[in-house]
Amino acid sequence: MTQHAQFSGGFQNAPVDAAHAFRAAMTVMARPGKIRELKGVLPPGPLSVATGTLLLTLCDQETSVHLAGRINTSEVRNWLVFHTGAPITSAAEADFAVGTWDELMPLGSYRIGTPEYPDRSATLIVECDELLPQGSTLRGPGIKQASHLSLPDVGVLQDNARLYPLGCDFFFTSKDKIAALPRSTQIGAGD
Repeated sequence: MTQHAQFSGGFQNAPVDAAHAFRAAMTVMARPGKIRELKGVLPPGPLSVATGTLLLTLCDQETSVHLAGRINTSEVRNWLVFHTGAPITSAAEADFAVGTWDELMPLGSYRIGTPEYPDRSATLIVECDELLPQGSTLRGPGIKQASHLSLPDVGVLQDNARLYPLGCDFFFTSKDKIAALPRSTQIGAGD
């Protein structure tokens, strides 16, 4: 990565763009299964626009990030550190972990919080080929009756939900789209 590329690709109007991105991220976390557009940055490949935007919105010098598999490149590390100051760390120490589902597994590698501090768990940002409002049935807080979302490995996600109030939270991204799955959501196999 050239030095110029490391410095480019961030928010054009950081206060406004980050505020819009933060609202989109919080909306999908509050409304599991809802898919929203999330854009504002041009990250280096193989990060998607949605993942890059989410990272620049939620990370800072006190937020540790684990980059898994193909995402763990010098270009991505340099870009993320320049724009956020976030330290790159191991899965066990991560506040956020980024990668494809297979690259992020096993789920037991991440913090799930403690009974006293359930919020001290990791949030996984899962890069997907596509996000669709079909497949697994979601129920719980923020969902009127049910919503649907294409999810990887439903059994692992159901096991995570059984740990509630402990467990990991998830963002799913694809291109410029984002959806979320908080640990409080109950997951069924689908229609």
